[in-house]
Amino acid sequence: MNPRQPEPHGARAATPSPPTGLHEKRPAITYYDDRSVRVTSAAVTVEGRVYPLAEIDEIWHQHGTLSWRVLAGRGALGAALVAPLVAAAAGVALALALGRSMTVTIAIVGACVLVGLTVGPVADLIFEHLDRSYARGSRQREVWIRWRGQPVQLLRTPDALRFGQIYRALQRAMEVGRPAPPRSR
Repeated sequence: MNPRQPEPHGARAATPSPPTGLHEKRPAITYYDDRSVRVTSAAVTVEGRVYPLAEIDEIWHQHGTLSWRVLAGRGALGAALVAPLVAAAAGVALALALGRSMTVTIAIVGACVLVGLTVGPVADLIFEHLDRSYARGSRQREVWIRWRGQPVQLLRTPDALRFGQIYRALQRAMEVGRPAPPRSR
């Protein structure tokens, strides 16, 4: 279930109504599900290992150090975006500095403008790659739980978007699964 998209008509509500009978169980709500991680209102399953929410005391996350490889890749994408513009500007400056005939100067400037115009279609591709780079993130991210009193690393991923979705799903599952503390009067 994608929390950003409305549920289809007749679908199960995000927070089910309480059971009417004493022996009825609530249906498990799935907060996140992909090929290796599944977060439901009953348990977290990571690569086949199941951790019931009732046995999880705490969740937290940690971030690793920056990946210079990712940052260098982003720099290369930025340079690829600027390179045709710099080449066009240098060509125009060269054409004007050469002092050739008006026809030669216009031909050189026209060629440089065409080189500069290649930035448009190429920029869309470069921005798409740059956007994906930011969505993936530039560091490793880890999700940890305290399960049966022991710290357990659930997940380690460089994918920032996936990390955020899984961590938030786990938070929501824990919030829904825990009863509210009794009020003091």
